[in-house]
Amino acid sequence: MSLRLGDIAPNFKIDTTQGEIDFHEWSGDSWVFFFSHPADFTPVCTTEMGRTAQLASEFAARNTKSLGLSTDTVEEHNKWIEDVNDTQNTTLEFPIVADEDYKISELYGMIHPGESETAAVRSVFIIDPNKKIRLTMTYPMSCGRNFDEILRVIDALQLSDAKRIATPADWKKGDEVIIPPSISNETASDIFPQGWNELRPYLRLTKV
Repeated sequence: MSLRLGDIAPNFKIDTTQGEIDFHEWSGDSWVFFFSHPADFTPVCTTEMGRTAQLASEFAARNTKSLGLSTDTVEEHNKWIEDVNDTQNTTLEFPIVADEDYKISELYGMIHPGESETAAVRSVFIIDPNKKIRLTMTYPMSCGRNFDEILRVIDALQLSDAKRIATPADWKKGDEVIIPPSISNETASDIFPQGWNELRPYLRLTKV
């Protein structure tokens, strides 16, 4: 199954480190950062789980729930969490899916045979409160994720939804944004009374 942007994230019921969850019910009205790992007790994954836990307040400020996945059991996950907390100086409180039969990994296309027949690659799904997939990223097993980028794209997606804008290359919170070409100058005058800088008719920059 190939999941695309705008698709409804497939629902599932599964055991996690916080008991069984129904994914759509668990996510509720929140955004979700759903991310997979090749296996428990692996070095890169340990740092990523720790970094997610360290950034708990940042995700919460963005109304975003974190959900990890690894192709191991709840029992193994719980032992691993002890290592994560100890080595990364944090307290991991978000659930980790137990996907030892690869059910969810296959459902979400997390198994890439060119990397491994049995381990999930480092997939990222950003899912909005309407259960739509808004962003996907896939990292190889050897490369840890950039969490500054994950938070940045959540900020960009949420601002785009709220303000009808797009964000330029390397945008960060507080930077100028783009007025989409689909919005006429007449309409833009109502939406963006602060005005804009028109570099080209199709490239208008403003602050929001």
